[in-house]
Amino acid sequence: MFKVVIPARYASSRLPGKVLLPLAGKPMLQWVYERACAAQAEEVVIATDDERIAATARGFARQVIMTAAGHASGTDRVAEVAGRCGWGEREIVVNAQGDEPLLAPQLIQQVAALLAQHPQADMATLATPIDNLADFLDPNVVKLVTDGGQRALYFSRAPIPWTRDGAPAGLGSQSQWQGARRHRGVYAYRVEALRRMASLPPSALESTERLEQLRALQAGFDIRVADCAQQPGPDVNTAEDYARVSALLAARS
Repeated sequence: MFKVVIPARYASSRLPGKVLLPLAGKPMLQWVYERACAAQAEEVVIATDDERIAATARGFARQVIMTAAGHASGTDRVAEVAGRCGWGEREIVVNAQGDEPLLAPQLIQQVAALLAQHPQADMATLATPIDNLADFLDPNVVKLVTDGGQRALYFSRAPIPWTRDGAPAGLGSQSQWQGARRHRGVYAYRVEALRRMASLPPSALESTERLEQLRALQAGFDIRVADCAQQPGPDVNTAEDYARVSALLAARS
């Protein structure tokens, strides 16, 4: 069994207030919440520091928690919720991003099951193969590499692993990206790991890459990775993403 926390903030550099934007008659956040409920989580909590988001969420969610405003990351917000709800150290908590209205319930179940299968692990997350050069070179597409046991070695906005002989004329000449993997931003944590991570200051690598998972990795956390059992839907980071997802959901309706 597992819990789900959906951290939702209003401030977004590229699309402010995006979690409240309407999609096929419902706010984006409600789509995420309903997918988390469909994953059969024991509890689904929306965590926010913004009263506009909380007021909207109370119209459809059973649990909405107002959290501190000073959190550096969504993980810190999830850790506050775990503490306030009194969840046990070994409980598994899935962090579902509020800007993923097409997140499949099966992927929420998959990442929780992955962590449950590895009792010694602190966290689990998912990936998909990269199948084109544009994504491989795109700094908004986070890449990851793992060891033979599918433990995360590194996450980066840079194109990794880099095939030296595939780019004889520099970055734009790269012709090989086969084997590269894209990180998908759904995480499962044990509550004890959440608390440890929240107690740590942002790490140097985290600050450099603007990737909060590097705080855990740099502190020696065991993060397990699996490829998604099904292709994830697109998330929403820009106005163009919003238009694309809106059209997809309108077509389904």
